[in-house]
Amino acid sequence: MKLSATRKSGAAICALALSTTALVACSSDETATTDTTDTATATDAAATTDSAASAEDRGPITFAMGKNDTDKIIPIIEKWNAEHPDEQVTLSELAGEADAQRETLVQSLQAGNADYDVMALDVVWTADFAANQWLEPLEGDYAVDTSKLLQPTVDSATYNGKLYALPQNTNGQLLFRNVDLIESKPDTFADIKSACEAVEGDCLTTQLKQYEGLTVNTLGFINGWGGAVIDDSGEPTVESAEAKAGLQALVDAYADGTIAKGSTAATEEETNLAFTEGKTAFAINWPYMYTNAEEKGLNFEVQPLVGENGVGVSTLGGYNNGINVNSKYKATARDFIEFVINEENQLSFAEASFPPVLASIYDDADLIEKYPYLPALKESLENAQPRPVSPFYPAISKAIQDNAYAALTAGKSVDDATADMAAAIKQAQ
Repeated sequence: MKLSATRKSGAAICALALSTTALVACSSDETATTDTTDTATATDAAATTDSAASAEDRGPITFAMGKNDTDKIIPIIEKWNAEHPDEQVTLSELAGEADAQRETLVQSLQAGNADYDVMALDVVWTADFAANQWLEPLEGDYAVDTSKLLQPTVDSATYNGKLYALPQNTNGQLLFRNVDLIESKPDTFADIKSACEAVEGDCLTTQLKQYEGLTVNTLGFINGWGGAVIDDSGEPTVESAEAKAGLQALVDAYADGTIAKGSTAATEEETNLAFTEGKTAFAINWPYMYTNAEEKGLNFEVQPLVGENGVGVSTLGGYNNGINVNSKYKATARDFIEFVINEENQLSFAEASFPPVLASIYDDADLIEKYPYLPALKESLENAQPRPVSPFYPAISKAIQDNAYAALTAGKSVDDATADMAAAIKQAQ
């Protein structure tokens, strides 16, 4: 495998005989003629043209992805390359920081370049890239079957009713509970509040520092109470009764001590430390914390988030693979992103604690024995919602962060906070 940055895989890769879907161009036979010679000549010419077009659509491609997670994709690229000597995939490792990754991709795409044929996009970038016409829609010759994928992941790759990328991997939040501190599993957020009344010290720790984590967790409350920040057309809906109720539940839980005061200074790592060190009874975090808690010997359980009336709503993490509209080899790019989601490769993601998008993986008995959190994660993902699918997502996230943080820490009313969120979102459009 070719790398644009110095990196080697330590795993030994076995060649696997997997078939990939070939794109076949079909000529039209709607026009009939009595001249068989002319018909044959026209058919031959059409076949030659289609063959040339197909050949021009295939060749070596470059796959761009942030370097923090490329160890999961490297074995898959090596398998692909072993089976496709004329359509090799070269990995281009981008920066580890999401903002730097995005800047690199945007600069290339704005210049109309084909430096990157396939791009692993943070789920919140997909709508922005699609709106800017940087992605090849996955329709027609480039259509891919998504029926076996977790539906919320497909939704995250869809913009204006059209699929613009193929989900690669995903992630969802879990509710962690220290069983030594709280024995009973909560079914609603009201159950958490009741349980916290008997807890000495911190009860629920989550990420409410003013960064993307605050957006994620604010959305969890808004969505978990039946609200939304924007509707399908992009219009703000954050002033609905349901959205206000969700934000009010978050603000009240922080004010009454259900949510630990340290949460407004916490990222995922501070949350991880608080829970694994036994300093908080509950924690909301991503699945990576499961292994850390196990290693600490903690007696704990996990479940999906809880909301007003039952299972709550996590936001989605992960990557969507998009094809550069300027790529010369879109057929190869299409087949490669489909290759990534086959059962063998999605299984390898699960074994690397990189949550897959293929739903059936979460029902594998051997995997569940090894990773007991998988059923809870599947339920979390099935009930998850993408962050607002909008080309203006950065402005939406900022509006949520600014106003939620002010409501949590500066006494801003929920009515004012949601009104100002809506105004900022409208202004950004």
